[in-house]
Amino acid sequence: LDGLLDRYAIAARAADPGFAGFSAARGEKVYRTQYVGGKADSPACTSCHESDPRRAGRTRTGKAIDPMALSASPTRYRDAKKVEKWFTRNCDEVLGRACTPREKGDWLTYVMNQ
Repeated sequence: LDGLLDRYAIAARAADPGFAGFSAARGEKVYRTQYVGGKADSPACTSCHESDPRRAGRTRTGKAIDPMALSASPTRYRDAKKVEKWFTRNCDEVLGRACTPREKGDWLTYVMNQ
């Protein structure tokens, strides 16, 4: 997970030379914000993932989703390709665009501390 955060930090610094590190508070904001650019039935991460990231969520079709919090799903973020796949899909569906490296790092920092 640290390697993944390191890669996002390098990309965030390249996009913004003033980048000073990831923030769990900003990550929580990404997690909880209701966006208007994505799909109408998934305006926030909490649309499918519980408001408490330590709890299991459900897709719109009812399929169970493991908790997002590292404390509840300790192996969830071990596969960097899988993490990036889900960021690609979910950022597009929720935000209506790709997440920035800073948003990804902030989000991961938030769920790592839950």
